[in-house]
Amino acid sequence: MEGLIRKIVIGEDPKNGMAYYVGMRAGDGKVDSIILDERHLYKYSIARYLVYIKNENDVLLWKAVDSMPCIIEYDLNF
Repeated sequence: MEGLIRKIVIGEDPKNGMAYYVGMRAGDGKVDSIILDERHLYKYSIARYLVYIKNENDVLLWKAVDSMPCIIEYDLNF
């Protein structure tokens, strides 16, 4: 069972990669969610992750990450 994605690190080398995590400030908003685009995966057999931000009024798609090496960190509740 897959859980909610808490953090994504993008790049060949995790130490030098770009990281996005839920709650991170992004301009005037914060990262609201990171999801695996299952339709894209099914259609093209390529994983694509979508990063959404929330500002005062809306939740908007901010970034799409595809065809890149990624490390995914899930939100675990113990």
